[in-house]
Amino acid sequence: MSKLTLLTIAVVVLLVLNLGVAGFLFLQKPPLAQGGPRPFEHGPRNRIIAMLHFEKEQVEQYEELIRGHRASVRLLDERIRNVKTNLYQTLNEQESSVSDSLINELGELQKQVENVHYTHFLEIKRLCKPDQLAYFQELTGHLADFFAPQKKDPPLPRE
Repeated sequence: MSKLTLLTIAVVVLLVLNLGVAGFLFLQKPPLAQGGPRPFEHGPRNRIIAMLHFEKEQVEQYEELIRGHRASVRLLDERIRNVKTNLYQTLNEQESSVSDSLINELGELQKQVENVHYTHFLEIKRLCKPDQLAYFQELTGHLADFFAPQKKDPPLPRE
């Protein structure tokens, strides 16, 4: 057998193997998609349920708390967006007192958002049974990480 024939056979075998592996990877369903929820999808919800060892009834009550919390935050976020729109429209004006008052209003709205979050976690604490309070205490050490901003794209290079 010549070197050219051997090389041709090796290339064909490697090509078939690569196509087989690529097909396997693209056609196989992800293991978690085959059934049941992903452990931490939908934000921190499932992570909190798991960390606090909530029972079915507690999960239902927690989901009700989540609905109320989301509604409150959504309203505040909308107000913040409106105030920011008004603030940035002042960039075309000479008067700075309007922008100062809008910035103060944004600070107050952000304070309200943080109060809504804090109250939400107090309500979650009230759902805990006495034996779950130690888990809640551990959870409080991680809450800031749960809601930290996601990693953003790297900054664009300067020209």
